[in-house]
Amino acid sequence: MPKYRIADVDFDDYPELTTEAEPGRPPKTKHVPKKAQSAVLNEIVEATGLEGGFNPTYVPAKYEKVWLLSSLGTFYEQHLISDVLALVKGGKEATVYRCQAYPETGLDLVAAKVYRPRQFRNLRNDKAYREGRAVLTGEGREVKKTDARIMRALNKKTAFGEQVAHSSWLLHEYTTLQKLFAAGAAVPEPYAVSDNVIVMGYIGDRTSAAPPLHEIVLSHRTAKQLFEEVLRNVELLLQLGFVHGDLSAFNILYWEGQITLIDFPQVSSIMANPNAQFFLERDLQRVCEYFERYGVRSNPRQLAENFWKQYGKPEYIDELLAELDE
Repeated sequence: MPKYRIADVDFDDYPELTTEAEPGRPPKTKHVPKKAQSAVLNEIVEATGLEGGFNPTYVPAKYEKVWLLSSLGTFYEQHLISDVLALVKGGKEATVYRCQAYPETGLDLVAAKVYRPRQFRNLRNDKAYREGRAVLTGEGREVKKTDARIMRALNKKTAFGEQVAHSSWLLHEYTTLQKLFAAGAAVPEPYAVSDNVIVMGYIGDRTSAAPPLHEIVLSHRTAKQLFEEVLRNVELLLQLGFVHGDLSAFNILYWEGQITLIDFPQVSSIMANPNAQFFLERDLQRVCEYFERYGVRSNPRQLAENFWKQYGKPEYIDELLAELDE
């Protein structure tokens, strides 16, 4: 199936200035009236070929329309989603939408996490998270140092290099979700991924999405149970060789008595990232501070120390590396 991206559109069709050479003279500029922004947007949407067949219930803003349709169009073509129903959450990097799934999938609703176009050029300061982890291509393959074209583009930060870095950021989240879900973690089930979208399980109903923990009030008994469930998931991550890296009450959803951990693009390897222990300590500090307001007593420093002694020690890391080599 073809993938429609903003990058596929030839913006040379919308010039502001053209040059015209005259014999014996240097080229001179000739002014061309600038097209209205709305006209340009409409032409780009028409170029994707989606406007006639993909008319979502959700009405996007003018500047949102192009990248939303071009990003989700491939999943519409593949009969994974049939409609975009509502915007669930907007963030600095991505926007999450509630989507209707095609009946053939056996699903009702799915969530589409669509990364913003600006992130292709200016991802957040994520250097500390990227340390020690491989760059992944759009097919999920690790980029090797012998991949001269890709390595050169990454080092020079060309448009292609930025696209590779962007795709890798998403794919680390997607592959982590796959591993965690298979291991029984409380995370959304990942269904599909493209250059700038992850389609995953939706938590909530047709009228509202599951709120994050920081937006709700818990009883002491419920808080204690959920705290233990968070620690179970932190340990599952460690068993797989990862630290969430940005865990807090803002990215733990609550729905019908259950929690779901989200937002994994910054996941860090305990085997390769020298900051992993710090990330673990910070994650546990934030989690413990949240549950302490409900009378759940804990010692985040001791928890982190115990976890790291068990999973951060060289022997355990050697075991993980051996499993990867098998």
